[in-house]
Amino acid sequence: MTKMTLGSYPHMLGFEQLERLLERTAKSGNEGYPPFNIEQTSDYSYRITLAVAGFAEDDLSITVEDRQLVIRGRQSEDTDNRVFLHRGIAARQFQRSFVLADGVDVGEAIMENGLLHVDLTRAKPQTVVQTINIKKG
Repeated sequence: MTKMTLGSYPHMLGFEQLERLLERTAKSGNEGYPPFNIEQTSDYSYRITLAVAGFAEDDLSITVEDRQLVIRGRQSEDTDNRVFLHRGIAARQFQRSFVLADGVDVGEAIMENGLLHVDLTRAKPQTVVQTINIKKG
């Protein structure tokens, strides 16, 4: 069985970038930590919420790299004078990536009760009609 690509469809011109984007998303390898929600807050806005209990604001970083929202968490090992009889809460690092479509912008990030909220907005699409003149040859 041969792999069908977007280039195989003659009516889909210029979608090669979409195909690369889908392949990159499939390879991103996000594991299940930390858990997250994505909700649509209006017709043109979204909110990503990550459960980051135990992380301080300084332990987290949020960047946009090549149309990809990357959220990283790294807790400092603060165990100098502590003796654990049981350690069930690991100081674990993570990286979560979300691919952003063109026109989606990252707004503010809010930390609240162990949840990190990242707001996104999408520009309202404009209907564009273009008339092409036909020249005589």
